[in-house]
Amino acid sequence: MKFSKLFLAGMIFLAACSNNEHRPDISGIKVNTTIERFDLDYFALDSNRLQEGMKTLVSKYPYFINDFTANILGAGPVSDSNQVLPIINRQFFTTYYPVAEIIKKDLKELGNTEKELNNGFRYLTYYFPDYKMPRLIAYLGPFDAPGVALTDSAIAIGLQLYAGKDFPFYTSQQGQELFPAYISRRFEKEYIPVNVMKAVLLDLYPDRSAGFPLLEKMIEQGKYWWLSKQVLPDAADSLVTGFTKSQLEFCEKNEGLIWNMFLQSEFLYSTDPSIQKLYIGEGPGTQGLPTAAPGNIGQWIGMRIVKAYADQQDKSIQPRKLMQLSPREILDGSKYKPR
Repeated sequence: MKFSKLFLAGMIFLAACSNNEHRPDISGIKVNTTIERFDLDYFALDSNRLQEGMKTLVSKYPYFINDFTANILGAGPVSDSNQVLPIINRQFFTTYYPVAEIIKKDLKELGNTEKELNNGFRYLTYYFPDYKMPRLIAYLGPFDAPGVALTDSAIAIGLQLYAGKDFPFYTSQQGQELFPAYISRRFEKEYIPVNVMKAVLLDLYPDRSAGFPLLEKMIEQGKYWWLSKQVLPDAADSLVTGFTKSQLEFCEKNEGLIWNMFLQSEFLYSTDPSIQKLYIGEGPGTQGLPTAAPGNIGQWIGMRIVKAYADQQDKSIQPRKLMQLSPREILDGSKYKPR
């Protein structure tokens, strides 16, 4: 019995060492940012005195209030001369107050989300020392407003897209027309850290793949998922990719077959957007593959090629350098040959 316990302890220790073997030391990097709750303050306003209440929000959130009224509500900035804002503001407040009450129950506590984000920003700061940490702010907007938006001085998290996959609006006919089930099933709180980091990384490295042939675009897009794993190493692959567990299992078991499908395809070097859309981007599945296959399978293969390249460098390649490499350099250096 004693031997078994020692053996088990040793295996746990080795597994921990293996998982952290290539991680940088971020213990000296301090990040302790909280998520400011604009959503709670906004919907706590007196509905009979909204205009007066907005003035208090101007004082408390000067760095966000006009982004909210102008860009999210589409009503222009807060000013005494803005005659449109009071009308739209009241309509939005009245319509979304019941939504806010439900979301407040489920998303009132974001402590774990803050911890994950702070840890991610520590890795981000390690890899990109010049990165300036912005404020984090949660808001609740119309359902067609973004789940993550970068402003000049803040990262805004739209909680209307993290209310849980079974939230009544998502499952309604109107909600499904706006967000099909294969998209709305990801409207869970656990996706916030990954989505925030993806938005930040896309801001650091704007997508330059327009006009690329399919294969190069797959690799260029795959960089973002690979880099997301570098700054959020503990995030589940299902969160990074947006695939279900069964979809991931399909990809992992059939990686060689999927890659062979691309190699035999006449579309691998196509620049036709309609062709590329079949393999890159949102979708319930992939044409020509079993129903167990996810959409956006091209980006997954791209990520695997990028990972293969990084592994060839003994994982010593710095993210900043890898992001600057061309897809062709990564493909040639990856020696990618999945079974």
